[in-house]
Amino acid sequence: MTKTIGLVAGPLLFTVLLLTLQFDALQPGAPQVVALAAWMVVWWITDAVPLPVTALLPLVLYPVFGIFTMEGAAAPYASPIVFLFMGGFLIALAMEKQNLHRRIALNILKITGTNANGIILGFMLSTAFLSMWISNTATAVMMLPIALSIVKLLEEGKTDEEEKGYRRFKLGLMLSIAYAANIGGVTTIVGTPPNVVFVGFMKEFYGQEVEFGRWLLIGIPVCFVMLLITYLMITRVLFRHKLGRLDGSGALVQTKLRELGKMNLAEKLVAIVFFLTACSWVFKSQINSLLGGAYLNDTIIAMGGGILMFVMPVRLKTHEYVLNWSYTEKLPWGILLLFGGGICLAKGLESTGIVEFVGNVIAGDGSMPLWLLILLLTTFTLYVTELMSNVALVVIFMPIVLGIARTLEVNPMYLAVPVAIASSCAFMMPISTPPNAIVFSSGYIRMSDMVKAGFFLNLISVIFLVVVALTLVHWVYG
Repeated sequence: MTKTIGLVAGPLLFTVLLLTLQFDALQPGAPQVVALAAWMVVWWITDAVPLPVTALLPLVLYPVFGIFTMEGAAAPYASPIVFLFMGGFLIALAMEKQNLHRRIALNILKITGTNANGIILGFMLSTAFLSMWISNTATAVMMLPIALSIVKLLEEGKTDEEEKGYRRFKLGLMLSIAYAANIGGVTTIVGTPPNVVFVGFMKEFYGQEVEFGRWLLIGIPVCFVMLLITYLMITRVLFRHKLGRLDGSGALVQTKLRELGKMNLAEKLVAIVFFLTACSWVFKSQINSLLGGAYLNDTIIAMGGGILMFVMPVRLKTHEYVLNWSYTEKLPWGILLLFGGGICLAKGLESTGIVEFVGNVIAGDGSMPLWLLILLLTTFTLYVTELMSNVALVVIFMPIVLGIARTLEVNPMYLAVPVAIASSCAFMMPISTPPNAIVFSSGYIRMSDMVKAGFFLNLISVIFLVVVALTLVHWVYG
């Protein structure tokens, strides 16, 4: 019903605004851009049509209304940021195809031991690390069956007292996978779609490249602290139990590793390319200095790594390579279109003066303290993202945030970074993020359990992100 209402309400609102809006103080085309933005927001919120389809509207309507030429409207869909994420996706697909991600996860679980809390920690570390490089959805899908195997192994022959402890353990284990997948994604600029949207907007609005290596200076500490807080909240506060060593869990991990067998050539090749790509991202400036020019950027490195996956042979005689094109049907093409549509929409909002106008209205006389402004923007983002796609939210809200920063003449990173990260800190609702929905589908989590745990983690996240903006962001970006 909601989708049907949204399907009609979007174009209807567009038509009404088109006929009634007038902005004498703004550039020509502003009413059309506002009307289009309203249409897109309605469709994104109600999920009336697939998100990528909505993202294609500017490609059609901007040229029709003379906002941009067809070439100008199409350019954002081929932004370097889109290809940065595509390259990251290709590397992630190769890891998934060759089961390297599964081997990494199982080896981390092997190291963290068979203690109940150690198992939860192991799942969190494995999930977070993989989510830095491959989609958090794929990570959660892979980790959940392993967790369910351990849970089912422990379900039989327990006393009532033991059962209470095991229920808390199962709740904590399931939630730890979802939360670690969300948290791990913020560590790198390719780890989660909102980060990539943020990077694209910084390039579009300020011509500023958010470098992979510099982002890690923020992403790694944020990930580490948030994982630690989440782990302590789950194991010491919300779902505390008195379980010690869990018999059989270590043997299960060993069995899963034996099923994988020895590391084959394809896995080794993927690991080498993955390692070289990550190192090139981190040490890009030093490599460019050695080469005597700015030959490398994050997009070139990502696409270079992705292309290598198609040319490294596993078996020459049969023309078998690490990655083949047919496997790329799993690549989330819709997300790439969503990035392009978001950048295109923002380009129209910027060129017609709407972003500056909204920024002036929200910023007011500029008397609000910076910390309070960050707190309000972060809180708004974090709780709204519980109810809608975090990618769509960042696409809609980030231009406004950057407009506020421009009006107040403050470093946009102070506002944009916590907002981008907050969009990935959706812990309360199953609909908030795919990992939340995936673990909720296991049947071990009640809605009340997720809401309770998520509410406290959301509150902590807001306070923590304000501190991050005023300290870590200030240190990294000045």
